[in-house]
Amino acid sequence: MTKPRTDLPDSAAAPSPADPVTGHANAVVGLQWGDEGKGKIIDLLTPNYDAIVRYNGGANAGHSVQFAGKRFALHLLPSGILHPGVLAIIANGLVVDPFALVKELDTLNQQNIDTSGLILSDRAHLVLPYHQTQDALREQLLTKDDTGRAIGTTKRGIGPAYAEKANRSSAIRAGDLLRPDTLRERLEHACRFHNTLHALDPDTTPHDPETIFRSLQPIAERLRPHITDTTYLLHQLLRDNKRILFEGANATLLDIDHGTFPFVTSSSTTALGIPSGAGIPGKHITDILGIAKAYSTRVGAGPFPTELHDDTAHTIRERGREYGTTTGRPRRCGWLDLVALRYSTMINAADALSIMLLDVLSGLPELKLCIAYEFNNQRIDRFLPDATDLARATPIYETLPGFSEDITSARTPDDLPANARAYLQRIEHFTGTPIRFVSVGPDREQTIDMQRA
Repeated sequence: MTKPRTDLPDSAAAPSPADPVTGHANAVVGLQWGDEGKGKIIDLLTPNYDAIVRYNGGANAGHSVQFAGKRFALHLLPSGILHPGVLAIIANGLVVDPFALVKELDTLNQQNIDTSGLILSDRAHLVLPYHQTQDALREQLLTKDDTGRAIGTTKRGIGPAYAEKANRSSAIRAGDLLRPDTLRERLEHACRFHNTLHALDPDTTPHDPETIFRSLQPIAERLRPHITDTTYLLHQLLRDNKRILFEGANATLLDIDHGTFPFVTSSSTTALGIPSGAGIPGKHITDILGIAKAYSTRVGAGPFPTELHDDTAHTIRERGREYGTTTGRPRRCGWLDLVALRYSTMINAADALSIMLLDVLSGLPELKLCIAYEFNNQRIDRFLPDATDLARATPIYETLPGFSEDITSARTPDDLPANARAYLQRIEHFTGTPIRFVSVGPDREQTIDMQRA
């Protein structure tokens, strides 16, 4: 077991509002329906920061990072955990499965990864077994009623945990792990509520609060040294001239407010979620990097205007290894939707883009880009975040010539074939946002910094 960091700011001392903020806070957010490759870019940027912070979501998110011949799949832990000396902060906006978190820590420790930099907010809400039961039952019910209203969740209990957070009275937070009497009392209350709800399905076994309480005791002791008030910590870091990178989970089009509702996740996935999810005002965030694939993918239910159902979709899926990091489910694949990308760039006020998996498109004779929709017999250039409307939209495409060259060894913009550069330039022009990074392979070295030509 790795010991926690001892060189942190004094958690008992509150930073003075009079102290100037001399540090820097930046953010990396996904601009599509997730799985864009945020983990790779965050891992690439991490050496420039003192702390990497997750501010939303739960174990339903998966970041894959590959380096030194190894592939790491992270679900709750910020990607910065792979870098010694960098704090990996799970902020208050997450819902945390404590069993999954400890399992993730154990897996990394077995691979000789130092996890002492983990810091867990005492305000982060917990995902417990009854949340997962409720999640599965709800999806089962919505699937059986044949209305097409099943969301396609990972059944990790994320939505029910966020719902309980809003309901308040039976919610349990990480700080409650350190108060056994409070924990036991809240578990009893929560189990009474959930068992009553779950009784609608006679095949569901009731949850025993005492069993859950006992199973949480070793978890609580394991996590005790890592639990603190991360809001005060983050403000102190900014006043100590430290650099913070906020790591978005899920992605913009899955945002509870701004995504394709109701086929969304249960948290604020955009940069707009950072102030509430971490307690840091938006004015302290100076640069936002938006991550997007060179094509589009989606997992689960919901409208997807540019989805393909042909050999091109199969080619993209196999070349891009488009299978969920968390679930292994095959991802739906399609052409890049520039209307959606421009919308997401606007919502996040992204300063720059990172285009991932460009190498997957190599060998396709032509590349299509969605530049507008046909909706209600009219051409529109606005994204439709309501799922009912988006399902009725037909993409209007612009076609560019493809490229056949293998670009996995490209390291500068000049190494890219002309047609690949033209494709990237069209993305920049349409979104009005410069491209900072282009990924041409899974390894961190297979990344082109477009500003270092």
